[in-house]
Amino acid sequence: MAQQGANISSVEALDTFRAALVLYLSKARPTLDEINAEVVRLRVWLESDRRIFWEKQARRCALKLEEAKQSVFSAEMSRLRESTSAERTAVTKAQRDLAEAEAKLASVKKWVSDFESRVSPLAKQLERMQSFLSSGLPRAHAHLTESIRTLEAYANVGMPVAAPAIAEPTVLPVEPDLTNEEKAS
Repeated sequence: MAQQGANISSVEALDTFRAALVLYLSKARPTLDEINAEVVRLRVWLESDRRIFWEKQARRCALKLEEAKQSVFSAEMSRLRESTSAERTAVTKAQRDLAEAEAKLASVKKWVSDFESRVSPLAKQLERMQSFLSSGLPRAHAHLTESIRTLEAYANVGMPVAAPAIAEPTVLPVEPDLTNEEKAS
């Protein structure tokens, strides 16, 4: 029974896949680095920028509320005049502004405290992906390269080796053997 080998017609598909893998690696690594940087920026933004901003806003609103309350209180204590509706409206507005600033600050503080629990699982997935990109895919690329070489060598074993081109022999005119007598004549 004759044993039939693999029929390898082309390794171009593997070579194309290997090229696509290199392209994927060149795009995926910077993208993951950018995502990690964005996560760090978000954490810093929440913990520093937004928290500090809303703390200052809450203090500013509390001061405005105190000033508005003081204005109403002064008007009522002096009995010279009644507090105006504008002064009472300023107190109400300052109370709303303070409540809003405190709500935003509370929201930012909640996000800061929840950030690690919400982002950590996703960040771990990113780390695994980066690890795979930095070690697994380069190994896959090397394996594909070696497989392509092996398959090309295997495909070439079954092919007859082309004989080197030999130039056609030059035909030299052959002189008939002449006897001495013929040569003399």
